[in-house]
Amino acid sequence: MKKWEWNLNMLILSRRESECICLGDNIVLTIVRVNGDKVRIGIEAPPEVKILRNELENLRKPPASPETETGNQRKTA
Repeated sequence: MKKWEWNLNMLILSRRESECICLGDNIVLTIVRVNGDKVRIGIEAPPEVKILRNELENLRKPPASPETETGNQRKTA
């Protein structure tokens, strides 16, 4: 089995508990625990780096409507 592979512009790595991945010079991801289908990840990063789970980021973005995409806004009476 390969230690790495590329898939759709994504680097996929295999890690075990306690192993780390470094992103740049100042971000470290640590695999804290693997339990069944759940993985606990520790993240060390500077305070100015925004860290947000993907499902929470999607909740923050309002859905795009045709009016806002084209710049045309309807007036309601």
